[in-house]
Amino acid sequence: MTDLNALAYTEEHEWLDVVDGVATIGITDFAAEKLGDVVFVELPAVGTEIAAGTVVGEIESTKSVGELYAPVAGTVVEINDAAVDDPSLVNAAPFDGGWLLKVSIADGASDALLDRAAYVALTEG
Repeated sequence: MTDLNALAYTEEHEWLDVVDGVATIGITDFAAEKLGDVVFVELPAVGTEIAAGTVVGEIESTKSVGELYAPVAGTVVEINDAAVDDPSLVNAAPFDGGWLLKVSIADGASDALLDRAAYVALTEG
């Protein structure tokens, strides 16, 4: 199980795990619960340059369609084909098997990222 306190979070309900300049990105359990049963995931192609704050994907559930925002700028180096093939992984294991993409960070982490305590306060507010 991922150490949730070691992750960074966004106000758009994404999490990041940054290791050696590469951020693994997914949506939080809070977002997965609010979306309901995820039935479709669309992600950018490997090699795509992304800018922080831009829409880089789509997550569709039985209740709604949500956009995936890039929390950092960089280059997509990997996508989670397992989550694309079986979108229910996003609900079942949002912090583990349900991660969405990996990005080689262009210029360091964003100052807009939250720690776990700040994210929990945001979702409980």
